[in-house]
Amino acid sequence: MAEEVNERLDFLRFAPRQVLVIGDAAGLLRDALSRRGAEVESLGWHAWAAERPLPPARFDMVVADHGLASVNDLPGALVHLRRALTSQGMLLASIAGAGSVPRLRAAILAAETDRAYARIHPQVDSRSASMLMQRTGFHRQVVDTARLTVRYGSLARLVDDLRDHGLGNVLRTPGPPLTRRQRSTIEAFLRAEGGADGRWSELFEMITLSGWTR
Repeated sequence: MAEEVNERLDFLRFAPRQVLVIGDAAGLLRDALSRRGAEVESLGWHAWAAERPLPPARFDMVVADHGLASVNDLPGALVHLRRALTSQGMLLASIAGAGSVPRLRAAILAAETDRAYARIHPQVDSRSASMLMQRTGFHRQVVDTARLTVRYGSLARLVDDLRDHGLGNVLRTPGPPLTRRQRSTIEAFLRAEGGADGRWSELFEMITLSGWTR
């Protein structure tokens, strides 16, 4: 995500001076934008309730990482971010899209034979994201999709990655924990999808949203 921001700034005639970065726990975006001469304010997702307004017309640019995907009110959050931008300001946000982890989804459905429970928060696809940007008042909006394939050898490692990146189940009323038998079924399903080395490929869809204020 940090690389995507840098690449976009490289070909844009845009040098923001006041930037708000939301998320970015590792500080990669903050450091990269600071090197470009911007004055950067950082805000963690847990420190900002998405339903709460930000200071109006304060930033030339707002950069938000994948945390937008799990807010309660995504349209409302986008409105708050737009209002925090100055005239001709830019929002650049990255989220995990609805095309992520298709094999894991299929494996869970195969294991939950009696009833399927929601195991991940709702996600948006690129078309829905573009409509949301337009609906919330952004102009010249662009939505791009990139796909990242990762090889795994165990269900536990995949689950650890999902949790470390905030992509696990954050629903208020999640389903019951998977049983040992269900976990074994899921792992067998995934290994059957893999090669001779026992590893399988999982797909992550990264959606980048950009839009401007008037």
